[in-house]
Amino acid sequence: MIKRYSTGFTVFLLISDLLLVVAALFLATQARLILPYGKAIPDSEVLLPPTVYGMAAVIWLTTFVMLNVYSPRNTARVLRELRTITVATAFAWLVLIGALYLTYRQISRLQIVYFGVLVTLFLYTHRVAVRGFFKATGGRSIDSRKVLILGTESLGLQVASMVKSYAWSGLYLLGFLRNGDNLDEESLPAPVLGTIDDAPRVIQETGANEIVIALGAEEHAKLEKLVYELHQLPVNIRMVPDAMHLAFLNLHVEDFGGMPLLTLKEPVLTPLQRAVKRAFDIVVSFILLIFSLPLMAAIAIAIKRDSPGPVFFLQERIGEGGRPFKMIKFRTMIDGAEEMAHEVITYDEAGNIIHKRPDDPRVTRVGYWLRRNSLDELPQLINVLKGDMSLVGPRPEMPWLVEKYESWQRKRFEVPQGLTGWWQVGGRANNPMHLSTEEDLLYIRNYSLWLDIVILWRTIGAVLRRRGAF
Repeated sequence: MIKRYSTGFTVFLLISDLLLVVAALFLATQARLILPYGKAIPDSEVLLPPTVYGMAAVIWLTTFVMLNVYSPRNTARVLRELRTITVATAFAWLVLIGALYLTYRQISRLQIVYFGVLVTLFLYTHRVAVRGFFKATGGRSIDSRKVLILGTESLGLQVASMVKSYAWSGLYLLGFLRNGDNLDEESLPAPVLGTIDDAPRVIQETGANEIVIALGAEEHAKLEKLVYELHQLPVNIRMVPDAMHLAFLNLHVEDFGGMPLLTLKEPVLTPLQRAVKRAFDIVVSFILLIFSLPLMAAIAIAIKRDSPGPVFFLQERIGEGGRPFKMIKFRTMIDGAEEMAHEVITYDEAGNIIHKRPDDPRVTRVGYWLRRNSLDELPQLINVLKGDMSLVGPRPEMPWLVEKYESWQRKRFEVPQGLTGWWQVGGRANNPMHLSTEEDLLYIRNYSLWLDIVILWRTIGAVLRRRGAF
């Protein structure tokens, strides 16, 4: 349903992008004239002829089209869209530099740097503002794709939620056609316009052009006649398969010799993504380990002097694919603390385990300081180098907790488990462990190397603020 924008919206994005490119180049010129940076040069060498503005516009247009900046595949999610814009803008900027070198070599290099920064910020702000506006207003009523949902049960409500979240792309939720009598219409995010049998009439009256069938499998037998009727109308007909609860992470349809196959589970990471992630882990963890060796040596001495017992604490955790491994940490508790675990474990009101508490009596003085500064986890860089873990991913869990998992929670083991992750930078130990799975699945569904880099950067801030660390 979001495979393509409407033509009008694509033209709007294209024209507005070109205007922003020209505006950024103009403001970069003004900044070079006003700001007291760089070597003094005549104004005549700073002011740009119209040809340069036209050259920049043509380069950006060509680059953005060639790199599919306007493809819904690259704009469905905001992080992916901003990443695509970053790559395309960087490429176009370099092409512009090359073109200016061959034509207008006298133009200030600082002026071009200003332009690169400004055009990137302008394009970022533009995309975020467009999304925010249409999300806040419920979507475009002009030049939009009007969506009518057949079904008011949980499947239909999920579709409605997604349509609302993609309002910025031109989807506009008209309403529902109910498939039963037991219905609380006030709880629905859009009005009920009739029953499923009223579909042809409602489509003609409302001008709906996107029909989504969101019914349970037991009701599909009733659809044959209705679908044939809808084929006579100028609408797109789509169906949500009633197998969402069987899918682990990604559900998609592929053609297999003319036969549609519904994929419920396959590797989350492609071979290329896995290779890139592993190479990134090795390079970054090796560099971090080398620089942290003196600090780790000092920590080891402090631990030995503070309390009897080993420097390192090896604990069995569950990694990718449910495989157990020994996770390495600096010891932060008294020796034999695991035997006392039953004395400190508490439960919340729903009966879920709260396994960490700030006043744990087993934590040593040095251990408390290590935990507050997250330094007890430094040895896990060795686990990353060994391949037991990744720098970023769901936190590896203890076996006895995994045994209590529901089936949907085991989806988190579809990717390498990480030293840090989306859950940790969001709340760290302040968040109950049983709530982390939702955050882990959000990370898995949106995985990219860029997201790993963002999480690592946010981890630095979380550690410095000591938020949720104990």
